[in-house]
Amino acid sequence: MPATVWKGYLSFGLVSFPIRLFAAARPAPVRFHMLHKKDLSRVREVFFCAREDKPLERDEIVKGYEYEKDHYIVIEPEDLEKIAPPTATVMQIVQFVRMEEIDPIFLETSYYVAPEEAVSRPYALLLEAMKETKYDAIAKVAMHGREHVVILRPGERGIVLHTMYFVDELHEANAVQVPKPAKFEKREVDLAKKLIETLAEPFKPEQFHDEYKENVEQLIEKKRKGQKITPIRQPKTAPVVDLMQALQQSLAKTGHKPAPGKKTARKRTSKAVA
Repeated sequence: MPATVWKGYLSFGLVSFPIRLFAAARPAPVRFHMLHKKDLSRVREVFFCAREDKPLERDEIVKGYEYEKDHYIVIEPEDLEKIAPPTATVMQIVQFVRMEEIDPIFLETSYYVAPEEAVSRPYALLLEAMKETKYDAIAKVAMHGREHVVILRPGERGIVLHTMYFVDELHEANAVQVPKPAKFEKREVDLAKKLIETLAEPFKPEQFHDEYKENVEQLIEKKRKGQKITPIRQPKTAPVVDLMQALQQSLAKTGHKPAPGKKTARKRTSKAVA
């Protein structure tokens, strides 16, 4: 059975029922160990007291908050338990929304929401009601040392939960301010739309894979066998000079054939560019 990330009650009006959260996804990069260069022995992390100039054992360490330079308040686990909000044990649905109203930039981590078997009927009812109304639920839950705003949505096999960033956690100052360009020519927009339509197809997540991870795994195997490492050629790119020509060449690469009756127009376009 997968590890439970959080367990408690999901509250929907006056209806409450027990649930558990399980991780829906987790990054799986190639992990490296820190080694001593001289003899390749494992390097161990050591907690060190700067004032006493000596290493510490874990039971000698406490958590503290720096309220001014070099001045700390010690926070014990029991202190945090005393001030945990009600959402630490009860996930409270506060409203229902349409998913398209939420900018994906707010979405953080995904979890599967599972009912406790003994009381799965209220869970199934909420799932069916959300499917039929096409509404998703906004709720609040406290876990991992903080309170989260989350969105619950009906999936194919059950309810899926996504934690969300708060507005003050978004780095709006980093948002790119794109200067408004001069008005596009109709033929530029038409070609760009045609390129989008040519590349459009149903989303199949299984067709995507981590090529960098695969390259690292091959690198490890080759080094283990003492084989030569061949550098991967990187693409040469440069800013587009002729936008129309770049769009036309992109369409040609996709194998798109001009629609009947438009050959003449394309020839005139090419002469104009030249």
